[in-house]
Amino acid sequence: MSELSAESLGLKSVAKVYHNLSYDELFDHELANKEGSVATSGSMMIDTGLFTGRSPKDKYFVEQSPSKENIAWGSINKPISSAHFEEIYADVIDYLSDKDLYVTDGFAGASAQTRKSVRFITEFAWQAHFVKNMFIRPDSDELAGFSPDFQVYNASNMVNEKWQEHGLNSEVFVIFNIEKNIAIIGGTWYGGEMKKGIFTMMNYWLPLQGILSMHCSANVGKAGDVALFFGLSGTGKTTLSTDAERELIGDDEHGWDDTGVFNFEGGCYAKTIDLSAESEPEIHGAIRRHALLENVVADEHGEVDYSDSSKTENTRVSYPIEHIDNHRASLQAGMPQNIIFLSCDAFGVLPPVSKLTKEQAMYYFLSGYTAKVAGTERGITEPVTAFSACFGEAFLPLHPTVYAKLLGEKMDKHGVNAYLVNTGWVGGGYGVGKRMSIKGTRACINAILDGSINESKFETIPFFQLHTPTTLAGVETSLLNPRNAWQDKSAYDSTATKLAGMFIENFKKYTDSGDGFDYTKAGPQV
Repeated sequence: MSELSAESLGLKSVAKVYHNLSYDELFDHELANKEGSVATSGSMMIDTGLFTGRSPKDKYFVEQSPSKENIAWGSINKPISSAHFEEIYADVIDYLSDKDLYVTDGFAGASAQTRKSVRFITEFAWQAHFVKNMFIRPDSDELAGFSPDFQVYNASNMVNEKWQEHGLNSEVFVIFNIEKNIAIIGGTWYGGEMKKGIFTMMNYWLPLQGILSMHCSANVGKAGDVALFFGLSGTGKTTLSTDAERELIGDDEHGWDDTGVFNFEGGCYAKTIDLSAESEPEIHGAIRRHALLENVVADEHGEVDYSDSSKTENTRVSYPIEHIDNHRASLQAGMPQNIIFLSCDAFGVLPPVSKLTKEQAMYYFLSGYTAKVAGTERGITEPVTAFSACFGEAFLPLHPTVYAKLLGEKMDKHGVNAYLVNTGWVGGGYGVGKRMSIKGTRACINAILDGSINESKFETIPFFQLHTPTTLAGVETSLLNPRNAWQDKSAYDSTATKLAGMFIENFKKYTDSGDGFDYTKAGPQV
């Protein structure tokens, strides 16, 4: 029980407030509340209801000064008026008042100079468990003096019945009020809204201070060499950065300042579909007591079938980063040496690995090409081609070129190498070819990190002007040039032409901004 007052929480009244419960206490509450059940691994299993992925069409920012001058308004960052926000906010406060609540405090950002103190107010113990896993856990001294910079009110069981009157997309809402340092969530149980909501705010705050915020995982080798893995959900950021030979800095969200790279989070959030101890031993081993499994299928004994996607393809597990034996305790490291862009190519056109020039790196970073993998977002049931600027446009409140400029400046200053890695299909598109194996992709990554890729001869593939190795240890030579992997070469040419055209059309929005960001010559040519 907590002595936090209703006033300190911004509520009218409170019943029982459970403040910063331990993992064991949360475990007991989850069972007592019948919120979940226990897997044979010892981890808790919960379901997130109708929403098994984010609901990006229901995200809004309050349109007000001074933040409205910074935000890149459009289909990603949609406005809501202050008046409509205040109505919904009042309803959230009414809804949460006089309820039993779980309050969890954490830090976003491992750098003490720029970290944010965030307080989460939730209805369910498992939601407190989720954010305890995902954010940096303050020690007892830090908790004693904790004062939130930002508060998240999660009224997941509440819906906005006036959504049409408010001009919103649905009765679901995820709304950020930057000036009040508040976010409100309603109508969705999906825990990822809290995680990505704070990431969105870090993507607002840090670039305005000249610090690059990134949707990437990061690890560091024994020699101190840092690698960044950019990619959208489902492209392999968590899997590929979790490496027994390298310390994990973090699996999803990072900043890059004048001292190096730092994690925003204190945990990992991995997809578990088809997970096995053989293919992903570190992640599989991280699923134990204190981990939280989402939407998995288990038998009456708690034995999980990770191949079962009947609830969703987007089955997940969150766990403290300490569950990875070789994690970086400080969650920080020096300057990156290698940047790897991960794309899940549903067309089967891109090569497994390509070395990029600085100009190509800027082009593919801004393009952010991938296929949205089934289940990651509401309504996605099979791979759909997508261009997501900076490999995370859904979480970028500022214009994409703000982040791209910062990346380019840092690449120039520190002499960073860049690569494009296709974790999608080879030998044909989705439904015809096969998906690149984790083992094969890992061989590409290892060659980048140990430098052996530079010992290979390179050739330039048509249409995309990408430089690919002709041989690489651990990868079938026939797959390295994607055209050679297709039985029907004319079909490859027509498909490559189609995809190249999509790249060209998408990139037009960056060529007329007048900010000197025309990298079209580094992209595909048809």
